[in-house]
Amino acid sequence: MNICLLRLSYVLSVLTKKNRHKGFPASISVEPTDQCNLRCPECPSGLGILTRNAGYISWEMYTSIIDQFSKYGISLNLYFQGEPFLHVNLLKMIAYASKMKIYTTISTNGQLLSSFPAGELIHSGLNRIIISADGISQESYEKYRIGGRLDRVVEGMQNLSKMKHELNAMNPLIVLQFIVWRHNEHELSHVKKWAVQNGAESIQFKTAQISYNEDLNTLVPINDKFNRYSKNESGRFVLKSGIPNECWRMWHSCVMTWDGNIVPCCFDKDANFKMGNIKTESFNAIWNNYNYNQFRQGILRDRKQNAMCLNCSEGLKIKTHISV
Repeated sequence: MNICLLRLSYVLSVLTKKNRHKGFPASISVEPTDQCNLRCPECPSGLGILTRNAGYISWEMYTSIIDQFSKYGISLNLYFQGEPFLHVNLLKMIAYASKMKIYTTISTNGQLLSSFPAGELIHSGLNRIIISADGISQESYEKYRIGGRLDRVVEGMQNLSKMKHELNAMNPLIVLQFIVWRHNEHELSHVKKWAVQNGAESIQFKTAQISYNEDLNTLVPINDKFNRYSKNESGRFVLKSGIPNECWRMWHSCVMTWDGNIVPCCFDKDANFKMGNIKTESFNAIWNNYNYNQFRQGILRDRKQNAMCLNCSEGLKIKTHISV
């Protein structure tokens, strides 16, 4: 009923260009930490340029948000900026949400996966794990995942896959995420075979988002299918999708930073659009407060006014998923 209410209010809002938001979020992303063990050049965490405070979410804050969210939510992403496996309580956090019947997903660079007991990860109740490996050779992998070792990712995937078979477990679904860059697109035809050999059950090809490097010619792939940008008449790269004055995410989901700030979506990496903090307000109060509803109205009126929306590919359906 909540999802129907969200969808109906969203459609009415888009049609009338007036915020008619109803319902509560069906999905939320919670950031275990904004710290990372790699230095990926298009990631603000890896570059060390996040201006917000660094740290790890407390157990008390985490359980507070899950207790509130579980009344109507169905899906939890335990990641935002940073590497979730750096948090000492990650397995405990997954188990707590799973106990509340919430579908849980984590996204990881895989560098620490092999050091976690695969059996404990499975027993935590995790539903899906997205493992990023943007290259099937160390040479191509390390061009973006700076400081990373591909053999660690492979070992972690293989250990998890093996333990799933030993325990006859359905979850977690092991998803390989492959961001397509100019330097790795020659490997695309070999990725599926490599993924099968190393334990992945699904592949998600993803287009690259460029935010901190102006030389897109050397970064985005030649294969237009996996390029979210195109050149306009002046030769400048722009999003293929354009920026429509609507956004489903503003109706059904939000993101919480490790220190309790609620922000609209994952494109607000530096938490510039804080809607409130659960240290001082309930989650429900923040979700329906004046600032949030004004933000939604601004999206319907002129989404381009928000800098974070200018590089958003939400309207461009170019992710490709393959079951293996």
